[in-house]
Amino acid sequence: MDTAMDYLVSGLPPGPFLPLFALDDEALRARGASRVVADASPGYPCRVTLEDAAPGETLLLLHWPHLDVATPYRSGGPIFVREAATRAAVFRNRVPEQQRSRLLSVRAYDAGGWMRDAEVDEGTRLEALIERFFADPEVAFLHVHNARRGCYACRVDRAA
Repeated sequence: MDTAMDYLVSGLPPGPFLPLFALDDEALRARGASRVVADASPGYPCRVTLEDAAPGETLLLLHWPHLDVATPYRSGGPIFVREAATRAAVFRNRVPEQQRSRLLSVRAYDAGGWMRDAEVDEGTRLEALIERFFADPEVAFLHVHNARRGCYACRVDRAA
């Protein structure tokens, strides 16, 4: 396989979210979060499992600082996390189905968190964007966002 295409697509670690499910609705609101129940699929994309929740599943909707760096690109936004999410998804050299079915904004960053490139395209073209961005040796990682709502979706790293 071409080393430019050797990559990992990763969900968020579940640890920071697990204690939040024990909080009542008032305590969640005090943290700027809320408990929701999926009423359709797709529509509730879990950022830990990189799968959409099934109707009836409980999730949290909360703010997550997905790019916590000391640059102008520092950023955070809303994410969904399924209550059943206990392990972060990792996909080696393949794109999760959740990403294939959406219009995506893909942002390429160097190791210091400075944006080097970006593109909006259909999720079915994500592999081509990964290859294009990682052709630049200065690109350390990619952040994928849902283009329509702007929510953080996942991270793509060069595989070691």
